[in-house]
Amino acid sequence: MKKYILFGIAMIALTACSDYLDVKPQSQIDKDILFQTPEGFMEALNGVYSRCAQADLYGDELTFGFLDVLAQNYSVQNLSVTKYPYAETMKFNYKDRNFITWKNNVWLGLYNAIGNCNLLIDNTDVQEHILTDFEYKIVKGEALALRAYLHLDALRMFAPSLISGAGAPAIPYVTAFSNQVTRQISIEAALDSIITDLEAAKKLLKNADPIIAGTYKIGYPTDTDEDSDDLPDDGSNELSGDLFLQNRRQRMNYYAVCGTLARAYLCRGTLQSALDNAREVINANKFPWVKPDDFAEVDAEMKDRVMYPELIFSWSISSRQTDLHDRFELGSTSLYVREDPGNAIYETAGVGGEDLRYKQWFKHTTASSVTRLDLMKYHRETNANRHPLVAPAIRLSEMYYIAAESIYLNDPNAAWEYFNEVRLHRGIGGPYAITEGSKEKLLDELVKEARKEFYGEGQAFYMFKRLNRNIKALDGSVIPATNDIYVLPMPDAEVEFGQRG
Repeated sequence: MKKYILFGIAMIALTACSDYLDVKPQSQIDKDILFQTPEGFMEALNGVYSRCAQADLYGDELTFGFLDVLAQNYSVQNLSVTKYPYAETMKFNYKDRNFITWKNNVWLGLYNAIGNCNLLIDNTDVQEHILTDFEYKIVKGEALALRAYLHLDALRMFAPSLISGAGAPAIPYVTAFSNQVTRQISIEAALDSIITDLEAAKKLLKNADPIIAGTYKIGYPTDTDEDSDDLPDDGSNELSGDLFLQNRRQRMNYYAVCGTLARAYLCRGTLQSALDNAREVINANKFPWVKPDDFAEVDAEMKDRVMYPELIFSWSISSRQTDLHDRFELGSTSLYVREDPGNAIYETAGVGGEDLRYKQWFKHTTASSVTRLDLMKYHRETNANRHPLVAPAIRLSEMYYIAAESIYLNDPNAAWEYFNEVRLHRGIGGPYAITEGSKEKLLDELVKEARKEFYGEGQAFYMFKRLNRNIKALDGSVIPATNDIYVLPMPDAEVEFGQRG
């Protein structure tokens, strides 16, 4: 296999199943047959989501795995020979064989999913007559947005940040299902391509996505009209309507496109556009802050540890329940943080003393005189939990962080208001509100809060990198911000045969 991109593009796996969130590869169907019916297009799109939720991508490594290890979020010194051998990765040893396997699989997985997006996009135009106008907008809009989302993450891992040089070689931006080598383009050009795809997707979904409707309400799947004020009697909620259109927050919906645009424009340095898209999500009032009673619920089956109503977009990962238990809840052989550095991250001696995230996400366990903080964010009691098992992809809080950063130069007071709004809903308010300070002060505080907010979600590393920040390790040492740690090496085969810089 010489070219990771070219030969990593597999035919989309399909299945006739009752729930698109449970798609499992069972058969492969020639694309000439696949794209002859609207159902074929829908199955193909579902296959992309299924591919992205696998362990090499967002079902494990890009959410709970090596990106959080690189952000120095876990104590993994003893994990050199266990199921999760991250000790060398924590030291940024990019020549470690385990790390090489993980990052190569990520590259291959991202471009495999991108290839499937391209196959789908190409056929929506060739076979447009098969789809209704509504179906065309939903299918092509989601596929374009997914292609951009996946390229953005590839860019954020395998290329320098914009601050390191806009013209530096970045990644190939692949827009065709082909066996031709796609040239490597600059960081700036890659971001422009990402934004172009997202703007096109936003336009397509604007008048088609059911989530935009005023009657569409966000709630918990286990709630009923009789016992929840969140779900109206007319059934216009996440589980109503055609099966393909249910659970819009587990698909690249309109507001997820806005959120991804806010990310991309922020990376691009186009602050007004980043602000506009973040505000569009915030002002939609579609994504309510989790209620403290739900977050702190004693009944484990009704407890919402992941803050489900606030998720703008997430990956369905029901099949990952056992692995997540092993990853975080098997004591010293799992990923954890020692108590003292964990307390330092959450500032429990001061501003974080009442932080609900710290109280609800971590369990204190003492063994051999060492007290651990075991991450319980993804803990499941049974299969009857209040919400499905998902991997967060875009959160409401991130939109507030982006808005705060983007608006500061024009309105510092508004920036601090966005910042404080998130902390207020995490139990940090009153005397701990910050009302003034320089842009650098705001960024310092945002970095600290993002590390707390995105624990076990893989996003903190991206923020450290984008802002070119040093990383504070759990032992108190400081890791200088350099491209040596922030730019992951492309697979050797990709460099050699793809002629990458």
